[in-house]
Amino acid sequence: MKAIVQDRYGGPEVLEFRDIDRPVPADNEVLVQVQAAGVHRGDWHIMTGLPYMIRIAVPTLGLRRPKVPVLGLDVAGRVEAVGAQATRFRPGDEVFGWCGGSFAEYACASEDHFAAKPAVLSFEEAAVVPISGFAALQAVRDVGEVQPGHKVLVIGAAGAVGWFAVQVAKAFGAQVTGVAGTTQVELVRSVGADEVIDYTREDVTDGTRQWDVIIDTGGRRTLSQLRRALTPKGTLVIVGGEGGGRWMGGFLRNLRAPLVSRFVGQRLRMLVSKERQEDLQVLGELIEAGKLRPRIGRTYPLGEAPEAMRALEAGNTRGKIVITV
Repeated sequence: MKAIVQDRYGGPEVLEFRDIDRPVPADNEVLVQVQAAGVHRGDWHIMTGLPYMIRIAVPTLGLRRPKVPVLGLDVAGRVEAVGAQATRFRPGDEVFGWCGGSFAEYACASEDHFAAKPAVLSFEEAAVVPISGFAALQAVRDVGEVQPGHKVLVIGAAGAVGWFAVQVAKAFGAQVTGVAGTTQVELVRSVGADEVIDYTREDVTDGTRQWDVIIDTGGRRTLSQLRRALTPKGTLVIVGGEGGGRWMGGFLRNLRAPLVSRFVGQRLRMLVSKERQEDLQVLGELIEAGKLRPRIGRTYPLGEAPEAMRALEAGNTRGKIVITV
């Protein structure tokens, strides 16, 4: 089969489009014929191996080269074959979920990594939901503990986790303010934000306004800045971390947050999202109920995955990037 393979860490130039053996499902696994694979920021970190700390923290990464040579996590497609002990799916079923190595014609993973694809979504739309959706759902529900009537601020609301978080918070009954750049204000408004603030014109952390929950997917503001925008008993949820050096990236702020939280009334937390089958089901239910809808920015054929990664790094797409197979 054709796949996007990398034998070393680096930029998009390390990605090769070549033939490899098609995976064979083990007893509890499902082989999926990939129709589409979502591209997200985590793929860039895996491709580059940066910051260096993730090579230790992420089991599928090696110190010198990736342990899983095929890039990609998000996936949507049709079941091609099932293992002897797999009972959830049959060949021909349309599914979405996560697996190691989705930038390929076929991908294989445990059957509990998949759920039935929502009928209202195309394969391309379904392929961008899992990883970003997990982060948004767990940030809002589990760490932020958002309740009806809460005022929620989503920083980086134009990114995939951001606009999923806006929609999930709205589904939980919150009043949501999104923060985005000038060209992305309408995108954030279109996913249901009650208010959208253009960060080039207004500083949401100047202390003039406060929110019960802040979900920060932007990764640049300091803890002291973010605390000014929180109510005295409010909760900050830090999702990911960008910027910083090659060793720790932007994750020093994430590690400092729980320590600072011990000495103040506010809850300062970092999100460590987890891939869970039950949450995949929840995301599917929100989609079927019309409360969650992905946005596609641009699609690339499998052989153009390096160009897709360059577009991801440039950050100038209005919606998620998808690789089609």
